Order: sequence, then C-alpha cells, then structure tokens
Amino acid sequence: MMPALNDDPLDKDSEPFVEIDPTGRYGRYEELLGSGAVKKVYRAFDQEEGIEVAWNQVKLRIFTDDPTMLDRLYSEVRLLRDLKNKNIISLYSVWRDEDHNTLNFITEVCTSGNLREYRKKHRHVSMKALKKWSKQILKGLNYLHTHDPCVIHRDINCSNLLVNGNIGQVKIGDLGLAAIVGKNHSAHSILGTPEFMAPELYDENYTEMVDIYSFGMCVLEMVTLEIPYSECDNVAKIYKKVSSGVRPQALNKVRDPEVKAFIERCLAQPRARPSAADLLKDPFFDEIDDDESDDSTSS
Repeated sequence: MMPALNDDPLDKDSEPFVEIDPTGRYGRYEELLGSGAVKKVYRAFDQEEGIEVAWNQVKLRIFTDDPTMLDRLYSEVRLLRDLKNKNIISLYSVWRDEDHNTLNFITEVCTSGNLREYRKKHRHVSMKALKKWSKQILKGLNYLHTHDPCVIHRDINCSNLLVNGNIGQVKIGDLGLAAIVGKNHSAHSILGTPEFMAPELYDENYTEMVDIYSFGMCVLEMVTLEIPYSECDNVAKIYKKVSSGVRPQALNKVRDPEVKAFIERCLAQPRARPSAADLLKDPFFDEIDDDESDDSTSS
C-alpha cells in the first residue's frame, strides 16, 4: 500500500505531497522547477522506485476553444512514450485529471536545470566540455531524425536542453512542438523560438534540417553566452535578418576559426546543411571519444 496524502503531521522533516497521481505511485511537491506559457513543472517523487521525477502539468482550460492545440499536446505525450534514447527526456506516465481539467505527465528530472541557466552559472567551461555537450545533443537529434516516423523537434534552444551536471549529461526536452513527418520529411507550420528558427521555417516548407540550424544557434549561445540576435529588439527585426541571411552579431565574437566554421556549417542553406549523422563525424569532435560524450551510467 502506498503512503497516503496526509503524511504524519508530527514528522517535521518530511515534505508533504500536495497531489498524488491516480495510481498512488507519484507524489507532487509544492516546489516549481520551471514554468512556460502553458505548462508548469514541479518536483515530484516516484514512491515505487524511490527516485525524484518531474511532474508536468498543463491547464487545459486555455485550450477549450482550441482543439488543435489540445490534440497537439496529446500527441506530444504519446510521442514521448515511444522515444527511448538516453539523450531524450524519458516519459513515465500520463493522465488527464477531469476534476481539475489538467493534463499531467511524469518525466525524468534533470538535476541541473536547462543548459542556458547552467552555462550562465558556470562561465569557465573548456571547449572540450562544450563539444561533449554538443555531441550529446546531436545524438539525440540523430535519434529523432532517423526515428520511424521521423520526428522534427522544431524548438531546439538552450532552454529546452536539460542537464545532469554531476555526470555532464545533456538531454533534449520539451517536445511540445515536435512534428511527426513520416516519409516525405516535410512539415508546414510556423512554430518555434524566433532567434533559433531556420529561415525556411518562415516559408512553411521545411524538413528536419531546421533542427540542425537551431542546434548551430545553440552552439553559438554556448560559446558566446549570448542569445543569438540579441541586438534585435523585436521579432520582426529578427525575422528580417534571418530571412535575408544576416548572421547574428554574436558570431563575430567566436574567436576560434574551427568553432566558427562548425557553426557556419549548421547555419548553411537547407540543402547544404549536414545531417546530425554527418555532423557527428565532423573533425570538430575528433578529440571526443564516444565513451567520453556518453555518461558513465548510460542506460
């Protein structure tokens, strides 16, 4: 029998659950790990396995007039259940809470938050470490892009990449905008984070190569600690620069020619852009062996 919600009030050290899932296995704590436009992520506990997890909660009332958005959320969650890769966040459980009109899903938790915050916190990071992180992101992308059906993430940016800092492990999270594109590998809706969006995304005709462009922008942010196009004060200006092929100013700050050339490869025109599998073979990663970019406790 799982412990009940009303924990022993005399036990001052124990942290009370504010909510428990229908099976009684997962308990949610008050503490918020992060929140986005539609989703809040709380710290939670898997009582069966004795591990901390993330409890993602989406308030569905905002979608009552938008069934397509609701369908998209459901498909994200269904999609996540099928994905099994150590550089993609794992999904353990999902249910809809009719009483509170929420969609809840339990995912693995990464101890050190997202890569943007992590990189800001740790300013002194070697190029070798940045390459290890980059290689893991590419492994995750290669898994998504070669999955059957092919999955385009569409919102790769440093706040959607999660870190287990103690083992230097990076995972792709937040597949909320992912598109399953199947055989022809093309998708047609405009979504994403403007600074990281490939120009062809705006033309509404694109393939998984948009993720490679966004990955290049992530590498740029990791190296310079600057969000690309931060010189632009609105989305229209970003769009104008991106669509006319003007590179972000941050690229001029990249001193190392090898790093700059690697980023430029990722930002090339769609047809000239290398796949994740191609990039994994790039000499850029020559000093990083596979066992080094993998964590020691690979599952």
